[in-house]
Amino acid sequence: MKLMIGYLILINIIGFFIMGADKKKAVRGAWRIPEASLFLTALIGGALGCTLGMRHFRHKTKHWYFKYGMPLLFGVQLALAAWICHYLK
Repeated sequence: MKLMIGYLILINIIGFFIMGADKKKAVRGAWRIPEASLFLTALIGGALGCTLGMRHFRHKTKHWYFKYGMPLLFGVQLALAAWICHYLK
């Protein structure tokens, strides 16, 4: 359980910072992080970090699939975590 919590903390920190890094690259006109990579990070557990990074850095907020998809993905992950915790008791 501690390993899972550590993983989730780490992947969410990564998600937060890659949103910031992509925003910085967008402002500079540099090579960007692919949107698929941003969503993959969210999908493997980093949806909260990506959502917070998106809001904090004001990045990808005009794209509906990010604006609604990231929080929805976080909701699904939260529901899945609640379900797993309920059945592991």
